[in-house]
Amino acid sequence: MEKAMHSAHGVGYEDYRRHHTVRMRVEKRRKKDYINCRRMVADLDRLVHFNNRLKA
Repeated sequence: MEKAMHSAHGVGYEDYRRHHTVRMRVEKRRKKDYINCRRMVADLDRLVHFNNRLKA
């Protein structure tokens, strides 16, 4: 878990656990990444359904 936390966010788990500002920065980045991923999935979903309508 320590390696994953450090490679993904550049922060060790102990720093994440102890420091509120670090935790908030990591969580904001996670939320932003999640929203961006959901947007990409929605865009791809629209493209797939649009292309399927053209073929029919």
